[in-house]
Amino acid sequence: MGGRGLSLLLLVISALFAQIRASEPLFHETFDESFEGSWVVSGKEEYAGVWKHAKSDGHEDYGLLVSEPAKKYAIVKELDNPVTLKDGTVVLQFEVRLQNGLECGGAYLKYIRVQDTGLDTKEFDNGTPYTIMFGPDKCGSTNKVHFILKHKNPKTGEYVEHHLKSPPSVPYDKLSHVYTAILKPDNELRILIDGEEKSKANFLSSDDFEPALIPSKTIPDPDDKKPEDWDERAKIPDPEATKPDDWDEDAPMEIVDEEATKPEGWLDDEPDEIDDPEAAKPEDWDDEEDGEWEAPKIDNPKCEEAPGCGEWKKPMKQNPAYKGKWHAPMIDNPSYKGIWKPQEIPNPEYFELDKPDFDPIAAIGIEIWTMQDGILFDNILIADDEKVASSILEKTWKPKFDVEKEKQKAEQAAAGSSDGLSEFQKKVFDVLYKIADIPFLEPYKTKIIDVIEKGEKQPNITISIVASIVVVLVSALFRTLFGGKKAVVSKYFQQVPLLYFLKPGPNETDGNFCLYQAPVKPAAEVKKPSAPEADAAGSSGVTEEKEDEKDELAAPRRRSRRET
Repeated sequence: MGGRGLSLLLLVISALFAQIRASEPLFHETFDESFEGSWVVSGKEEYAGVWKHAKSDGHEDYGLLVSEPAKKYAIVKELDNPVTLKDGTVVLQFEVRLQNGLECGGAYLKYIRVQDTGLDTKEFDNGTPYTIMFGPDKCGSTNKVHFILKHKNPKTGEYVEHHLKSPPSVPYDKLSHVYTAILKPDNELRILIDGEEKSKANFLSSDDFEPALIPSKTIPDPDDKKPEDWDERAKIPDPEATKPDDWDEDAPMEIVDEEATKPEGWLDDEPDEIDDPEAAKPEDWDDEEDGEWEAPKIDNPKCEEAPGCGEWKKPMKQNPAYKGKWHAPMIDNPSYKGIWKPQEIPNPEYFELDKPDFDPIAAIGIEIWTMQDGILFDNILIADDEKVASSILEKTWKPKFDVEKEKQKAEQAAAGSSDGLSEFQKKVFDVLYKIADIPFLEPYKTKIIDVIEKGEKQPNITISIVASIVVVLVSALFRTLFGGKKAVVSKYFQQVPLLYFLKPGPNETDGNFCLYQAPVKPAAEVKKPSAPEADAAGSSGVTEEKEDEKDELAAPRRRSRRET
């Protein structure tokens, strides 16, 4: 009886210890104490950024702070025991607050793999091998929460970077956010932001990672060459067709309308515009320095009620004889063989896999380059239980976030309803960032991202931003589906969007649209002294380009009725 009682007691104690262990993380860095002596700053010269142990703005909670802008940073912490990723669930979680925003830089962690020769922490840099890289990264067209797995190919022995294809975007605000990656034993990966699932993937799915963890069974034969007589043209000009005798290629598209007559009441001697009679030369105007002053032009009031002013000319009309340049009609190519592709051969790097062969994690490092300071890392966590990670999130992050959120709402209310983004606008911009990642929009991605970021700073133009991107999307889609030139995204995407509107592009017949800034008419026209002519050989053409841009953005004058 005593033996059975002792066995039962040991079983209870064992279960109790197991429960206690299950309720604790494998690693948790709170930064309540200084990081010095625990974390090691890289000794490499290029990493000149200074790390500080600092409080989060508005809180008594401490974190690891990026203290200087436009610097490279590197710091690493060795784990007491390597963490294996092969068995069971593993949760990678950390907190970041972008206190000054993030225009261009990273705020991600690297989970350093075990190395045969051990880790020299003072030599930690961009080349230090890692198993997983996870966290926010934003610059230019990049706006994503990275998840990158470095996996060893068992056939070649080489490590390959595998990127999550559909990562979530980085929250735009300056609040604290928690990033969580949950690796499941059934090969499932879940990415959470602030405890909400934003992305879900399977490590072995070629739809979820680029490149796929499992290589394709076959590859194009690199030694296979296209035969010289291989014809890929589906259509060819009809060699037997001839131009009709009555086809005039020199006939103009438009001709003068000889039947047109000048409208009654046309004012031949009145100009379209006149000097503003109310304008006066400024008292401080210096003719020698500023040139001859000229009054700004205004619309001639006499022309408002008249059919038109100035010299009347007969308008142009479409030429019924116009046919343009003749081209032979296209016919099916009898020699067409299709688009040539090299033959497929077995892939020497192919292997089969039931589960990813994760390398154990020996250390956690932060190796970033950023243009912004104020990035604060906190509560870096590794756990083998989702509930543990969720519990720590609720205890450490949630109270801070609630305070920050209320403060943000109060500041927005004080600044007026036009400032800040509403919840609806946040969702709109999240969708727009996803649209920018559509493959066929790749040539325009940088410009689209630039416009989106400007829209986030000026919430009152959200509708204009959405409309402009929809037009670009439709234009690019039509070009993709029906051929022709690529849709043009104008250089005016780069303009600060005080007010955007859409109008046809420079070539109004090509169906493209551009995004323009609302024009501002100059207050006065100033005639400056003419500069000496530049030497033709030394001209860079930059001035001419800027002048063209000014012309495009200048306020359009009212067109004369004779031009219509």
